[in-house]
Amino acid sequence: MESFKNWMKDTANILFDDSKNDLRSLPKTVRLQILLVLSFIWTTVFSLYVFSYTTFVFGWTGLFLAHIGLIFAVYMTFKHFHRAEENSASVFKTKNFDPFKIMVIVFVVVFIFVFSKGIDVLTSPNPSSYSIPYDRPSKSVFEKWLPFSKDK
Repeated sequence: MESFKNWMKDTANILFDDSKNDLRSLPKTVRLQILLVLSFIWTTVFSLYVFSYTTFVFGWTGLFLAHIGLIFAVYMTFKHFHRAEENSASVFKTKNFDPFKIMVIVFVVVFIFVFSKGIDVLTSPNPSSYSIPYDRPSKSVFEKWLPFSKDK
């Protein structure tokens, strides 16, 4: 599992790490433009293969916007992680007990508690609840439609 994790990390670094990318000599804007053109090409190929002519435009637009969003999200995530790794310092070493950081931690803990409690409530049977048996409808679909049809 560790080798697969390292392979995934190396694969992502090939695309998004400036020091390991084969396009590192190009400006960042040109590299981003190349990624967008590649997403345009692959979106078009996939859309032509999967969608019919009537749904092609909507499918292509959705896929292209998803590719652009994914590229920007992954790029920004890698940039922030690399920047944080370079400037990492422990809160306990710097004695920077920022109230915002503390509130974020409290919010995350409370959110996890509420979320896990909600899942617990949804999945556990409630002994105080009662069940109503389902006796199916009194009329079939055809019997309900019969008064509105010409053949009475």
